[in-house]
Amino acid sequence: MTKLTKILMLTSALTLAHAAHAQEGEPIKIGVLHSLSGTMAISETTLKDTVLMLVEQQNAKGGVLGRPLEAVVVDPASDWPLFAEKARELLTVSDVDAIFGCWTSVSRKSVLPVIEELNGLLFYPVQYEGEESSKNVIYTGAAPNQQAIPAVDYMRDELGVESWALLGTDYVYPRTTNNILDAYLKDNGTAPEDIFVNYTPFGHSDWSKIVADVVALGAGGKKVGVVSTINGDANVGFYKELAAAGVSADDIPVMAFSVGEEELSGLDTANLVGHLAAWNYFQTAESDANTAFIEEWKAFTGDADRVTNDPMEATVIGFNAWVAAVEAAGTTDVDPVLDAIVGIEVPNLTGGTATVLPNHHITKPVLIGEIREDGQFDIVSQTDPVPGDAWTDFLPESAVLDADWPGKDCGMFNTETDSCVQVQSNY
Repeated sequence: MTKLTKILMLTSALTLAHAAHAQEGEPIKIGVLHSLSGTMAISETTLKDTVLMLVEQQNAKGGVLGRPLEAVVVDPASDWPLFAEKARELLTVSDVDAIFGCWTSVSRKSVLPVIEELNGLLFYPVQYEGEESSKNVIYTGAAPNQQAIPAVDYMRDELGVESWALLGTDYVYPRTTNNILDAYLKDNGTAPEDIFVNYTPFGHSDWSKIVADVVALGAGGKKVGVVSTINGDANVGFYKELAAAGVSADDIPVMAFSVGEEELSGLDTANLVGHLAAWNYFQTAESDANTAFIEEWKAFTGDADRVTNDPMEATVIGFNAWVAAVEAAGTTDVDPVLDAIVGIEVPNLTGGTATVLPNHHITKPVLIGEIREDGQFDIVSQTDPVPGDAWTDFLPESAVLDADWPGKDCGMFNTETDSCVQVQSNY
């Protein structure tokens, strides 16, 4: 063996040893705070699996800052106070550097005081009602101007809807979203008597009277449309009752904000063809990034029938934005990561990019999809990327508010008084 060969072998061994040491260093822990049991498990279990896949893929790339990632999974069990307890446990016992989690707004609202008290970092991946901007949250799901408003515009302009049934589960997201839509519709000429609003509890199963009331809304001859903010497994009974009542999409189109591919995979969709959903991603989106993601997802789950959906894409965007911000900051500490994350741009799955904005929301295209018999969606409308608005323009008290964390260090800034109303987001 020559001296040069020995030197090369020694150099190679040292390099491999260094790489092994980097991968065997102290893991970076991230929390996964999604319901794996209870009424929301139908939606949230998939997001837990998504994070686990992303962690596995990132570790295959060398981890983050040369350290492996470790996912700490907890089950808040669709119990809103338990979300707060589990968030505290993740931050104080498990010592995670970021949390990916929550679905319902009531679960997020439960977590907010905890992460703000402990200066944690939550990536929230589901469409929501807006009216919030926390220093400690990156909102990768849609705000109302990225889902609800464009969806109503589509129903009015393309389908001729004149009378509206706003049906929601009884918690903060449907109530606030419907307040915004009620104001928006009235501002655009809809008479109060042409708006029917109804709320039902989580897990609600008897839909016969409500569906009858919706049908009766069209007795005067105006075209009726349903805007659905029904969440969780209550959707199963709602769509079954529609079918039982003989209501087709041509008769009364339903525009859902919380029903995607995952929820439809458990339903008989034969009688739902033509009903609608508004999201920022559908599995049927045509892009190289989406094709690769679908293949990776099916391989990871070992299930060729496992579908993808919008909150999964929002989880991917949040995860990749966090990784990019950590690498830019050179640390997982929350404050430097937050300083680095505004302006971060990462690919979305529809062929464009998502940018993290100063209000801690992101840019997203708005997609309208028609339900197909196979449980997928035909995309019938798609916009350019829309910047998420933390505060709606359609409620007077919110129209004057702005959120700007790097510039104003405030998520509730009154532009008329030029002052920060409140820093903490548990308004």
